[in-house]
Amino acid sequence: MSLSFEGRVVLVTGAGGGLGKEYALAFAERGASVVVNDLGADTKGGGKSSAAADKVVEEIRAKGGKAVANYDSVEDGEKLIQSALDAFGRIDIVVNNAGILRDRSFARTSDLDWDLIHRVHLRGSFLVTRAAWNHMKNQKFGRIIMTTSAAGIYGNFGQANYSAAKLGMLGLANTLAVEGRKYNIHTNTIAPVAGSRLTETVMPPDLVESLKPEYVAPMVLWLCHEQCQENGGLFEVGAGWIGKLRWERSQGSIVRQKNQPTSPEAVRDQWDKICDFTDATKPSSVQESLQSIVSVLSRVDSEEKVSGSPTAAAAAAASSASGINPTEAVGQKLPPTTFNFTHTQCILYALGVGMSTKDPDHLRFLYEGHSDFSCLPTFGVIPSQAAMMDGGLGSIPGLNIDFTQVLHGEQYLELYKPLPTSGKLTSEATIADVLDKGSGAVILLDVNTYDGKELICYNQFSVFVVGAGGFGGKRSSEKAKAPVPPPKRAPDAVVIDSTTRDQAALYRLSGDWNPLHIDPSFAAMGGFKSPILHGLCSFGFAARHVLKQYADNDPSRFKAIKVRFVKPVMPGQSLQTEMWKEGNRIHIQCKVKETDAVVLSGAYVDLHGASEASPENLTQGGGLQSQLVFAEIGRRIKDLGAELVKKVNAVFGWEITKDGKNAAQWTIDLKNGSGALHEGPFSGKVDVTFTVSDEDFMEVVQGKLNPQKAFFSGKLKVRGNIMLSQKLEVILKDYAKL
Repeated sequence: MSLSFEGRVVLVTGAGGGLGKEYALAFAERGASVVVNDLGADTKGGGKSSAAADKVVEEIRAKGGKAVANYDSVEDGEKLIQSALDAFGRIDIVVNNAGILRDRSFARTSDLDWDLIHRVHLRGSFLVTRAAWNHMKNQKFGRIIMTTSAAGIYGNFGQANYSAAKLGMLGLANTLAVEGRKYNIHTNTIAPVAGSRLTETVMPPDLVESLKPEYVAPMVLWLCHEQCQENGGLFEVGAGWIGKLRWERSQGSIVRQKNQPTSPEAVRDQWDKICDFTDATKPSSVQESLQSIVSVLSRVDSEEKVSGSPTAAAAAAASSASGINPTEAVGQKLPPTTFNFTHTQCILYALGVGMSTKDPDHLRFLYEGHSDFSCLPTFGVIPSQAAMMDGGLGSIPGLNIDFTQVLHGEQYLELYKPLPTSGKLTSEATIADVLDKGSGAVILLDVNTYDGKELICYNQFSVFVVGAGGFGGKRSSEKAKAPVPPPKRAPDAVVIDSTTRDQAALYRLSGDWNPLHIDPSFAAMGGFKSPILHGLCSFGFAARHVLKQYADNDPSRFKAIKVRFVKPVMPGQSLQTEMWKEGNRIHIQCKVKETDAVVLSGAYVDLHGASEASPENLTQGGGLQSQLVFAEIGRRIKDLGAELVKKVNAVFGWEITKDGKNAAQWTIDLKNGSGALHEGPFSGKVDVTFTVSDEDFMEVVQGKLNPQKAFFSGKLKVRGNIMLSQKLEVILKDYAKL
């Protein structure tokens, strides 16, 4: 299918002849509306004429095309863009092609020679592009071409002014590519080799004749078409040949040691290694450029004796240049991390994974005063993620990896008991295994999280390092928690839940501060149009869908979850969780509803059976100190029940917990008859219900804990007629004898 530019408006500067003319004719031939700009100056920037631009416009119109002429200097960029807006109502494509020459050897270059070249080439391209920029941003489309030169890339005698300006245009284009990506504005640079007024001064006549401008135009048209996603590229093009250029960097050499001065002699001694391009790297961004420097700092600061490149030691040990050595890495422990939290973090996490007060069932995860206030099970990833976020992997021998190439591939979480809603947790991480997948390496990171000395949860992070494979390691591991495909039948249940535009901004407050999820510029550098949702946020959405569908939102039913992250989700999209129930395992697959793209695959949630987690199956009151108190209250009610009914006239419910689970239930009926104490479920109406742990109940009864302080600290939860709590003193203080 041929490429069409129907509906597109193109501005070509310097289009009165040579390359610019060919671009203008080619765009018009394929349906574009073209603004033909040419000042009509000579090759040195002198004079002015409308004839060149007019002639090209006439040729386009004679062929049935649409074009207007513009005779302004590129230093009047706003006027050029206004010509496009006045004639055609928009601007889609800018080809910065205008240029002049004032060749002089460097010693003979005057201020005017220098300034005029920069004004036309670099400043002119800046002013024209800036005038078009906001129009392109608003319409979410733009294509920009900068024209550099071999003289700028490689240098050329007698062209210091021209070379500097032309390489400046490349730097400008590279930054515009970064800033424009999120708006679908792509900027590329070409270094054309073609016969023109400018090249005829530096090339033999026969070569000028054979290097026709029409051989360059197809490349420019392709880079400017909406189908082309190239952005930030640099291309040499001429004679029907096209080549892409990129930077190459040697592995380099570290020339200093910790607390030791760096000397020119050290540079001299390492010069051959500094200039050795064996196994050269090819950085393509500022982040990639800085990564090696950062790794050097960590190696020097850790007093590691280094010679040669940052990757040399790991490469030699692993018999490859991947920087991965499983023999050194597997079994290594990361520094322990601690996580202090209150109910605030639990609530913030629940909001971050989409819970809302619009759903009454969510209140138990959002309100610390709720009688069943609990922490979502998937909060278990939060205390452990510090092992990933704090850069601990960078300190592991045998893992010399580029952190700009690290992806979160899979996640497994298993709980051994319900998570507390506050406290201090400690996580210990170990490199469980390192796998060679060819195109990359997989690092399995096992993290055990403890509450004191008690193990409460286990995470396995599966981390994929792009480009780090090929070190000759094994491809699979018995230590890996493997994903499992869902049954081949229609799902048993489907839940659709919308994320908000601010979902990532909210979720990141739980500790994942990666700017990829909040900063549009950073996301653009990663190739995304806008910040993406955290994979572990989608993970949390899917888990709570299962918890509600199959466990009645009871966190004690949750045992484990495994997911594989497939594609990103954009905040504001809807998540569709498909579920298949097979025993206590719920297979899940999560999609973006709007695109049908799978984002979580091979996933499942394992639940405890209802009988395993049900409070009814716990020994009623067994081993609880509070049982003695209620026994005494029961005896007193038998003796003084009628008197207490007159004083109190209310029914009190008590839910006593132990280790975060309901352990006993009591009802003190001081409203009906002569009063009564009921153990277990109560069939009548309860006026107010108190939920408190066995330990805190005893503190209150003994007067060591003020009930009001217990309430405001979240230790004592109340539902129902809270004013009746004032009558607790009648029951507990006067009549509960221990």
